[in-house]
Amino acid sequence: MVCFRLSPAPGSGLFLLCLVLGAVSSYALELNLTNSEKATCLYAKWQMNFTIRYETTNKTFKTVTISDHGTATYNGSFCGDDHNGPKIAVQFGSGFSWTVNFTKELSAYSIDSIFFSYNTNDSTTFPDAKEKEVFTIYDRVTFPIPLNDIFRCNSLSTIEQNNVVQHYWDVHVQAFVQNGTVSTKEFLCDKDKTATTVVPVIPTTAPAPTTTPTPKEKPEVGSYAVKNSNGTCLLATMGLQLNITQDKVASVFNINPNTTDVTGSCHPQTALLRLNGSNIKYLDFVFAVKNENRFYLKEVSVSMYLVNGSVFSITNNNLSYWDAPLGSSYMCNKEQTVSVSGTFQINTFDLRVQPFSVMEGKYSTAQDCSADDDNFLVPIAVGAALAGVLILVLLAYFIGLKRHHAGYEQF
Repeated sequence: MVCFRLSPAPGSGLFLLCLVLGAVSSYALELNLTNSEKATCLYAKWQMNFTIRYETTNKTFKTVTISDHGTATYNGSFCGDDHNGPKIAVQFGSGFSWTVNFTKELSAYSIDSIFFSYNTNDSTTFPDAKEKEVFTIYDRVTFPIPLNDIFRCNSLSTIEQNNVVQHYWDVHVQAFVQNGTVSTKEFLCDKDKTATTVVPVIPTTAPAPTTTPTPKEKPEVGSYAVKNSNGTCLLATMGLQLNITQDKVASVFNINPNTTDVTGSCHPQTALLRLNGSNIKYLDFVFAVKNENRFYLKEVSVSMYLVNGSVFSITNNNLSYWDAPLGSSYMCNKEQTVSVSGTFQINTFDLRVQPFSVMEGKYSTAQDCSADDDNFLVPIAVGAALAGVLILVLLAYFIGLKRHHAGYEQF
C-alpha cells in the first residue's frame, strides 16, 4: 500500500530534487510507503527539478525547466521483496517519470540508480521538437548508507547527462526502515558536512537584536537570469547583504555571486528567482503582478546555515517592494533595505530587476527608486537654497542703499 502526501514547501529548499520550483508552484515531494502490515518500510521527502535542452525543427536549440510536480503520483513504488529492492516511482506532468532504485548489502543500503523519462511528443512543453519520442536518462549512483540511518542532504546536487540536468535538494530518505519507525539518526552527504563547518562569510556581533552591523566591504554585484522555453524570462543585477539576528546576536553575510547558483521559474502572474550556495539552502525572491499593469516583490523566503551549525529559516509573503510598471525594469543604485522580519533584512546595492516581459534577454527602460530620485532632489534643493540666500542678500543691499540715499536727502 502506498501512502503519500504532496505539500507546498514554504520557500522551498535547495538540494536533492527541485531546482526551479516556482514559488506558487513549489512543492516538496513526500512518500511514506507501508507494507501489508501497515508499517512504514520506506520514507522519502525531497525536492527536484529538471532542465532539458532539445533541438527544434529549425535546427536551433531550446531549454525547458520542469519543476511543477503538483500532479505527482507514485504508482509502482514498493517496499521490495526477496527478488527486488525498494523503489520510488514518481509520475508527473505530461509524460514525465522519475524512478530511484535501492539495494542492500549486509549493514548498508544504497541509492543504486536513477531513471528519468520525458516525452517530446508533448508540444506544449516541447514546442517544435525535432524528435518526437520518449527519452530516458539513466544514472548509476551506488551511494552507500548505514542500514539504520536516514540519509539527509539539504545541499544542491546536480546530475548532468545527455542534454538533461537534474537538480536535487532537501533530501531525506530511508529505505529498509526497521520496525516501521523512521530513524532519527542522520547520515549526511559530504556537501552538508562541509556546509556546517565551512562558511564563506564572516559574521559580526552586536549587543542588541535591533542592531544591524555592516561589513567593511560592500557585497559584490552579481547578474542573475532565469530562462524558460522562450528564452530569458527574468533578469536581476544586485549586490546582496543578509542581516540575521538570532539570540541577540546579529550576523551579516555578503553573497558572493561567483559561488552562487541561480534557478527560478516564470509564470504569467508570478516569477521566482532562487539563489543558493554552500551555506544558503535557498534564498527566494517571488514577484507578482498587481492591477494587471505593475509588478512588485511580494515574497522573500530564506533557509541557511549559521556558523553554529543551526538552520535559520523565515518566509514573508506579504511584502511590497520594488514596484514598477510591467514592461519596464526596477532600478535602485543606492543601498536599499528589504525588511522581511524583525530578525531578517536584506540590503541591496546597485539593484536592477525585471521579472516579466523580458525581450531578447535585455532590460527594458528602468523606473528609478525614490532613493535615486533623492539624488536629483538634493542638488535642486541646494541650488534653490543658494538662490534664496542670493535673493535675500540682494534685497538687503538694495534696502540699505535706499536708506543711505534717503539720509542724504534730509540735508
